[in-house]
Amino acid sequence: MNVSAISDHIVSWLTQYAKQARAKGFVVGVSGGIDSATTSTLCALTGLEVTLLNLPIHQANDQLNRGLNHMNWLSNTFTNIHTHTVPLDAAFEAFKAAQVVEGSDPELTQLALANSRARLRMATLYYTAQCRSALVAGTGNKVEDFGVGFYTKYGDGGVDLSPIADLTKTEVWKLGEYLGVAREIVDAPPTDGLWGDNRSDEDQIGASYPELEWAMGMHEQGKSAEAFEGREREVFETFTKFHRANKHKMDPIPVCQIPQEWR
Repeated sequence: MNVSAISDHIVSWLTQYAKQARAKGFVVGVSGGIDSATTSTLCALTGLEVTLLNLPIHQANDQLNRGLNHMNWLSNTFTNIHTHTVPLDAAFEAFKAAQVVEGSDPELTQLALANSRARLRMATLYYTAQCRSALVAGTGNKVEDFGVGFYTKYGDGGVDLSPIADLTKTEVWKLGEYLGVAREIVDAPPTDGLWGDNRSDEDQIGASYPELEWAMGMHEQGKSAEAFEGREREVFETFTKFHRANKHKMDPIPVCQIPQEWR
């Protein structure tokens, strides 16, 4: 993997896109994970204005502190960085208190609330971006965005551009190390941070990112579950289940086409 060439390519792509969009820079939500740390560092390397937002909602302290440490490192390394922490705990609690869905399934309600955290963050990122004439840079990687659909629709999936979405998680780790992202972030178990605890992505999905990358490759080759046994079959079936269930996120929004003769 030529991390130097990839880094330069993404930075050039970001710069050209911002120029064509007549944007002054980028806004990035920093979570304390490798994806947002790598994305924010790439944005910083453009030399354009970069606003980093830490948006805690009942966040675990280790996640919060890693994000703050990364923001401090970038602001001490680059002169084009603005950092802000915007606690959204009160906004989330007010939102939650206002919801009334009679007879709702408790498990689905908890999932809806978890996704609502991501959507509150998205709204905050876009508020800041519009105020600063900037673009919201997405932090999703290839496996999340196009493999298992492990993101919130109109939450962390609501972005203007996706700098690292053609890189697998393994490649993002390598790129982040090359860019100097802190070891505590590189080594941290990936988590979406939507549940107010330390559950990891692997806990939720049932497979590690290297396993999912393998399954994604097999899926792209047209393999079926019957081709595998044991753990490989389990991982492939897990990938397939998530890919099928979350396809509505990854496909364009369906539009009901009206026959021309009815117009």
